[in-house]
Amino acid sequence: MDYVKNAWYVAGWASEFDDNLRALTILEQNVVMFRASTGKVVAMEDRCPHRLLPLSLGKRVGDAIQCGYHGMTFDCQGKCIRVPGQDNLPASADIAAYLVHEKHDITWIWMGDPQKADPDDIFDMPQFTDPAWDAHLGQALHLKSNYLNVAENLVDPAHVSFVHPTTLGNTASENVPVHAATDGEVIKAWRWIRDAEPIGFFKAFGNFSGNVDRWHYYNLHLPSIAVIDFGSAATEDNLAEDERDKGVRLYALHFLTPVNDQYTIDRWMHLRNTAINDQAVSQNLDELFKTAFAEDVEILEAVQREENRLQTRKPVRIAIDKGPLVYRKRINDLIEKEKAENTVV
Repeated sequence: MDYVKNAWYVAGWASEFDDNLRALTILEQNVVMFRASTGKVVAMEDRCPHRLLPLSLGKRVGDAIQCGYHGMTFDCQGKCIRVPGQDNLPASADIAAYLVHEKHDITWIWMGDPQKADPDDIFDMPQFTDPAWDAHLGQALHLKSNYLNVAENLVDPAHVSFVHPTTLGNTASENVPVHAATDGEVIKAWRWIRDAEPIGFFKAFGNFSGNVDRWHYYNLHLPSIAVIDFGSAATEDNLAEDERDKGVRLYALHFLTPVNDQYTIDRWMHLRNTAINDQAVSQNLDELFKTAFAEDVEILEAVQREENRLQTRKPVRIAIDKGPLVYRKRINDLIEKEKAENTVV
C-alpha cells in the first residue's frame, strides 16, 4: 500500500521512549527508537544490512546500536562505525535514519524526504499551552483496520447516534443534517443539536440535568490527524456557534499512525476548558473515552473484515459521505504528487 510519507506522524508519547531499544512499524517500515544520552529520541531502520537481523534485537553501546548477530555497529545517524574483524567500513553498510521531533510531550517522526521536513509544520493548537485549558494525554487504540477507514470515521458526526447511543450520541441527533466544508486545508463536518437531552458523556461529566444545546465539529487534518470539538450548554443559555467556550467544551484529538494496510494505532488525548489540573476528572474522562472508542473499534474492525472479502457491488454513497470522499481523493493526490517528485527524468 502507498502512504503519504512527507508528513509528521506520531511515533508515541514522549514518555514511551527511554534508554531501551524499542521496535515499531510505521508505514510498513520497521524502525528502532531510543532516547540518546543527549535526551533526544533517535530513530533508525530496524534492520542490519548484513544478515537482516532487526537491530532492536541487538544492544546499546553508548549512543550506538550493535547488531546482535555479528556486532556491526551504527551511530545515531545510521552510519556504520564498526565491522568487527576488519578496518574498512563499506558505505553500503549505512542504514536509514529518520528525523524525530518532540513537542507537547509527543514524539513525532518524519518518514519521507528529510529535505522537506520542517518542525514548524507539526500539528499544534493554542490550547496546548493556554492556562485556561487542560491538556491530557490518553492512551492508544490498536485497530485491525486500514487508517483510511479510521480517519473517515473521525470526520463523520452522523455515526455517533448509532454507534455511541449511550456515550457520545442519542436518538435526538438521528435526523439532524450534517454540514460539511471541504474547500480549505482542513476537511470539516459539523452539526448542532438544540434543546435535547444531554448525551451520556455529558450527563457523567458536565452534570447537566435539563435539556442542552450540543455540538460536534469534526476537523480532519491530512494525512491522519482528527480534532473533534464537542460540548454542551444549557438550552436557556442559547449559545451562538462562536460562543462554544462559554459551554462545557472538549477537544478529542486522534493521531493516527498507519502500521500497515490492516493495522492502525490511534493515540488519543483531550483538551478541556473546565476542571483544570484535576487528575480525578482526567481519569474519569479517560474511562468514558475508552468506552466510546471501544465501540468504534468493534465497528471499524468489522468493516475491515468485510472489505477483505470478495466484493460483488460498489458501496452506496449518501449525503454524509462528502467529507470522506474528498479525504480519499486528497490522500491519493498527495501520494501521486510524491511519486511524481521522486521520479527521475
